[in-house]
Order: sequence, then structure tokens, then C-alpha cells
Amino acid sequence: MKQTSRLESIDIMRGLTLLLMLFVNDLNMKVAPAWLGHMKADFDGMGLADWVFPGFLFIVGMAIPFALSGRIKKREPVSKIFLHIIVRTLSLLIIGILMLNTGRVNPETTGMGKDLWALLMYISVFFVWNSYPQGRRKVLFTILRAAGLGGLIFLITIFRSGPSDDQGWLITGWWGILGLIGWGYLVSSLIYLGTRDSIIGTAIAVILFLVVNILDASGVLGFLDPVRPVLGIIIQGNVPLIVLTGMLAGVLIRKMKDSGSKRIIIVFIALGILSLVSGFILRNWFIVSKIMATPSWGMICSGISFLVFAVIYWLADVKEWRRWAAFVRPAGKHSLTTYLAPDILYHAIWMSGVPVLIYKQSSEPLVVVLGSIVWALLMAGLTALLAKINITLKL
Repeated sequence: MKQTSRLESIDIMRGLTLLLMLFVNDLNMKVAPAWLGHMKADFDGMGLADWVFPGFLFIVGMAIPFALSGRIKKREPVSKIFLHIIVRTLSLLIIGILMLNTGRVNPETTGMGKDLWALLMYISVFFVWNSYPQGRRKVLFTILRAAGLGGLIFLITIFRSGPSDDQGWLITGWWGILGLIGWGYLVSSLIYLGTRDSIIGTAIAVILFLVVNILDASGVLGFLDPVRPVLGIIIQGNVPLIVLTGMLAGVLIRKMKDSGSKRIIIVFIALGILSLVSGFILRNWFIVSKIMATPSWGMICSGISFLVFAVIYWLADVKEWRRWAAFVRPAGKHSLTTYLAPDILYHAIWMSGVPVLIYKQSSEPLVVVLGSIVWALLMAGLTALLAKINITLKL
């Protein structure tokens, strides 16, 4: 393997998990096979969709040591790195909350339909967080970013979820997918600033949040309920646990880069098996449930992620067989764009009333599944196209 500063396997796995997220999110689960979707909260088991998001969280964690160590190597002050972490976290939380509330819009009290509100919100997000080219048209890009910020402020101001006599506003709820990522990123990044590339320090953090997850699932942490509306994701422990297992993987690769790829793969397989065994042992007390964020589910998902990454690492970075993954590379490199751009199309299609997504109406499982596969691939292509015209979100 030619040692490079960037692991192709990280981008490839990130891209694959994103495509799977788009695929399972698009599925009509009334027709598609049940094993492709999410299992009910009280069901002891997993479907494909129950691993996809934690697979992405795992990769979020893997990327942290590479990203933050680069800033440390450039001798950026810790205060500046800390500010970067906070700004990125707040950005994820804000977008996550806005996405969570799109379905709660009351058209009568808001003065705007749900789809139009959502469409304008996503467009504003792209205006604010787009990575604009350096150099020319700086004034234009500043105007666009200001317009996006103004748009978000306007949409947040007019938002109402209830009737005229009991108008509701935005809620944090479960924070949305991006909000969950934000909390996991915050905890793991701050821990990395303290432990740096310490394998022991990172492993202790993993064990700590596994214990927190177990205690919370056991009902022991009820005394923390007053702060749960804000810090609930940290108190629950499950999301930080999964991100931290990914961060441990990233730290291991950095520390073992001179030991050879064979040793790295062996260690990842061993950790994958250890995580799976731990998850199934914990299943004696906690069902495997994504909705309930049980520790058994978290450890099984991390075990799967260790093993999947080991395979991708062997293919992409050891054997350097990467052509097969060319179609996911843009999605992996521009993950936020890949995740948000399809929602603009969804709401535009729903507003138009034109039955573009006709495969969703089919009663044939094969048609429904193939349609969603094509949709996910098209969205990966859309990301590549947007990147060519300098439309890429960056937090």
C-alpha cells in the first residue's frame, strides 16, 4: 500500500453509507421487504436501515483524528480549533432542527405551505453554508450568504405549528439526523482534543459512554431528566458511543500506519468480532433496538462497521482497487450536499403535484426497490454535478 495522507476507504465507506441512507429513506416500506427498513421500537432485531445511520456515525468518528490532527499540525491555537468545533456543531444542530420541523408547519398560521417552507429553507441553507470559490465575485457570494441568512431568519420567524389559538413554534425533539451527528461530533472532537492520538484514552472514552448508555437504558440516570431536553443525546450515551468507536478506529490507523496494513486489518476484524460479541451479550438485558438506542444495538452496529471498513480498506487502500467505487466518491467527499440536495427535489416534486416518483405507487416490491436504487444513484450523480458548478456544502 502506498501511504497517503488521505485514506480512500474513508470517503468510499462514507459515500456507500450515504447512498444506503438515500435508498432506505426513499423506500415505500408498505411494499418493500421489511428487512430493508427500520424495525419497530419494541422489536428485538435489526433491518438494513437500522445499521446505515450508525455506519455513517462510525465514519464521522473515523474522520475526526485526521481532520483535527491536521489543524494541530498547522499549529492552530486550541482556542481556534475549539471555536471550529462549536461552530460546526451549532450548524449541524440548527439544520437538524429545521429539518425536523418541516413536517410540523401549519400552513394556515404560518401563511405558507409545508413544501414551500421546506423548499425555501433548504435553498437558504445552501446559500449560507455553500463553499464558495475564492477570488472573484466575493461581493456576490457575500450577498448570497446574507440572503440565505435573511431567508432562514424570516422562515424561523413565521414558523407556526399549531392553530391560531395555540400557536406552536420550533421544537428540538430528537434533534433530527444532523442534530444527532452534531452532538456525537461535539463530544468526540472535544475528547480528541484532550486525548489526541492516545489509543488508551480513546478506548476509555468508548467504555465510558458504553457504561453511560447501559445506565441510561437501565433507568438509573433518571435524576438527569431536568437537563435531558438539551443534553439528552449525551446522557443517553448511544450516539457518542458509536462515533467514539469510529474515532478509535481512526486513531488506530494513525498509530499503526507504520505497522503494515495486515496488522491493521487483523486488529479491525478482532475489534469487529469483540463488538459483535459484546452486543449479543448485552442482548440478554437489552433488546436490539435502534429506536430505543440500546447498548446492544450500538455495539452490534459498531462491530458491523469495523468489519465493513476492514473489507473496504483492503480493497481501496491495500489492493488499490478503486474503480468500482467511483460512483460513490463524490457522495463521500461532499456528504452534506448528498444528504440535503434530494430534499429540495422531493419538496419541489410534491409542490408540483406531478407524479415523478411513480415507482413508489407500485405494488411490486421489485419495482419499488429498483426505483429507490435508481433514485439514490441519481442523487450521487447530482452531487457530482453540483460540485462541478461549485455548489458544495461545507460546515
